[in-house]
Amino acid sequence: MNDFYLSSGARLGFSDIGLGLPVVFLHPTPLDRDFWRPVAKHLPNVRAVLPDLSGHGVSELGTDLPEGLFARVPEAPALTMAQLAADVLCLLDHLRLSSAVFAGCSIGGYVLMEIWRTAPERVRGLAFICSKPQPDAEPNLVKRAENIDRAKREGLHRLFDEMVVDLTGEAARQDRPAIISELRSHMTLSVKAFIAVQAGLATRPDSVPTLATMQVPVLAIAGGADASAPAADMQAFQQAPGGSTFHTLPVAGHFAAYEQPRTLAALLNPWLRQFPA
Repeated sequence: MNDFYLSSGARLGFSDIGLGLPVVFLHPTPLDRDFWRPVAKHLPNVRAVLPDLSGHGVSELGTDLPEGLFARVPEAPALTMAQLAADVLCLLDHLRLSSAVFAGCSIGGYVLMEIWRTAPERVRGLAFICSKPQPDAEPNLVKRAENIDRAKREGLHRLFDEMVVDLTGEAARQDRPAIISELRSHMTLSVKAFIAVQAGLATRPDSVPTLATMQVPVLAIAGGADASAPAADMQAFQQAPGGSTFHTLPVAGHFAAYEQPRTLAALLNPWLRQFPA
């Protein structure tokens, strides 16, 4: 089922697939919910809820976004992790789900940490794929400001062409060249949405202290060829007191779940069995 719901005045899209344990999958930027479909089809007994984050896919970008949060680009509106978390919790209400297991890649994982801080009672387990708890370091902040400037001057076509290559593992590009065009076709953000996402990412909080509060099972899966969320950073998830399972996929890039959907599903399936439907 594909449908829409409202959150903070924005019309947001989602898919609700299958029956069983509810698992909410949050995609990376600048992709959309279809990022998770290849994995979801290999997860039996799972009700996969796949939302398009605000400004991505068919989801609208909210109109009341705060400005002045990203000091390097103070005029940029920011799509904050708090807003994205509120959107996902609103979706749970729309679907009448009191709680769920959550999985997130990249920005999706950052949103999961905000959901945990905001409404831990609604979280049964957390799976982080190519997503780290640390905030942006100085080089990342500089790069985000540069990308915002570039998007304003050039638009997004060339920027997205570069991003899809940089964020996909070399092994996947060689084994399946079509993966680049597949992923690129799902990069549909407007310049305004891209800027808001970059400002939101730049100002996300440090989630390392949050790890010590995670009293639910945590699964962390890193891509060995992922420079954006390296395995060394993701190992911090092993601090979670609710129990943590950690894996590294040696040749996977930042889009590991799309690059190796069967492998991701093979790791998710046994971990998900601990949660009663």
